[in-house]
Amino acid sequence: MQNSDYFIKLEDEFGAHNYKPLDVVLTKGEGVWVYDVEGNKYLDCLSAYSALNQGHNHPRIRQAMIDQLGKLTLTSRAFRNDQLGLLYKKLSDMTGYEMSLPMNSGAEAVETAIKVARKWAYVVKGVPRYEADIIVAEGNFHGRTTTIISFSTTEFYKHDFGPFTPGFTPVPYGDLEAIKTAITPNTAAIMLEPLQGENGIIIPPEGYLKAVKSLCEENNILFIADEIQTGLGRTGALFASQHEGVHPDITIIGKALSGGFYPVSAVLADKDILGLIEPGEHGSTFGGNPLGAAVAIAALEVIEEENLIENTRIMGQYIMEYLEEIPRKNIKDIRGKGLLIGVELKHELGGARRFAETLQKRGILVKETHEHILRLAPPLIIDKATADLMLPILRDVLLMD
Repeated sequence: MQNSDYFIKLEDEFGAHNYKPLDVVLTKGEGVWVYDVEGNKYLDCLSAYSALNQGHNHPRIRQAMIDQLGKLTLTSRAFRNDQLGLLYKKLSDMTGYEMSLPMNSGAEAVETAIKVARKWAYVVKGVPRYEADIIVAEGNFHGRTTTIISFSTTEFYKHDFGPFTPGFTPVPYGDLEAIKTAITPNTAAIMLEPLQGENGIIIPPEGYLKAVKSLCEENNILFIADEIQTGLGRTGALFASQHEGVHPDITIIGKALSGGFYPVSAVLADKDILGLIEPGEHGSTFGGNPLGAAVAIAALEVIEEENLIENTRIMGQYIMEYLEEIPRKNIKDIRGKGLLIGVELKHELGGARRFAETLQKRGILVKETHEHILRLAPPLIIDKATADLMLPILRDVLLMD
C-alpha cells in the first residue's frame, strides 16, 4: 500500500510549490469527515475555504452530477443547453437579482465584475474611457490573477509579478471617512468583502456596509460585494451583506455554489448593469456549461431545503460561546460570524502553524492564515454532537505550551 510519504514526495518533486499544505493525504470524504490514505479519520474544519458548505460528497449533489454526466457535459456558449436557463432562474429566485453571468473560478468572477463595473462607468455614468477607478480595501483577497493582485496590499502576493494593472484605490478596511476621501468623479465602484476571510476573519464596524451602500447611492457608484467565501450561508445569512440589510449592486459568488463538485462561479446584478454586456465582449468556454449548471442548482437546493443557514446561525453561536470561555493563555482575539471564525494567537508564540499541526494529530483539520490566525470553518451541516467532540480537543490544543 502506498502511504502518505509516497504521495507527499510525488507532489514535492513534480508539482510547483505554490502551497504549503499540512502533510495529510486525503483520499475520501463524507459529510464533515475526511479520511487519509492510512485510514485515519479527521473532522474537516476548513471546508476547502468554504467551498464545501454542504459537506463532502453530498449525495443529492453527487446524484445531480451523475445524472448530468450521462447526458451532456459541455456545449460551449455557442449553443444553448437545457440546464443554464434553470440555473439563471434559480439564482434569481433565491437572491433577488434579475440576471447572472456564470464563470468557473472565483477569480474569473471577480474579473468579470471589474469589467462589468468599468463598462457601466463609461456607458451609464459617463466616466471618460479608460479612466474608471475602483475603490478597494486594504487587506483584501479577491484572487490571484495579475489584475487582482495589482490591488492587493499584501506585498508577498505581488512583489515579483508586476507590472500591475492601474485603476484601483485601496483604503483601510472599515474606514468610512477614507472611502469618502477617495471618491472622485471617475469612481466606478467600491468593491469589498463584507467580512475579510483570508486576512484573518476581519469584521468591519457595525453599520459600515450600510453606510458604504448609502455613499454609493449618493455618488452614483456601484457597490460590489465579493461573497465568494462569505456567501451561500457561511455567516448565517444567504449573503453576509444581508446582516446589515444591504443589497449590493453586484454580488460575486463561487466556492459553495457547486458544493465542492465542480468549479462554478457567478456575478449577480440587475438588468441595468449586467444587461450592458453584449455578445462577444466576455465569456468562457466552460462558463455556464450544463454539468456545472446542474450541479449548482442541486447545491443551492440543498442550502435551502436542509435549512443550512439556520443551522449555521445556531452552531456558530454555540461554537463561539464555547471559544469565548477558553482562558486567554495563548489567544489574542476571537472573531467570527456564523461558521466563519478566526482565532488569533498571541504573536510571540511564533505562529499558528504548530497549533494546526497538533490539531491534525488530534483528528481536526484547520489551516493557519496570515501566520498567527487559525480559521475555523466546518461544513454548515455540522451538528451539536460533532461540535462537542471537536471543542474539548480544540480547547486542549489552544492551551498547550
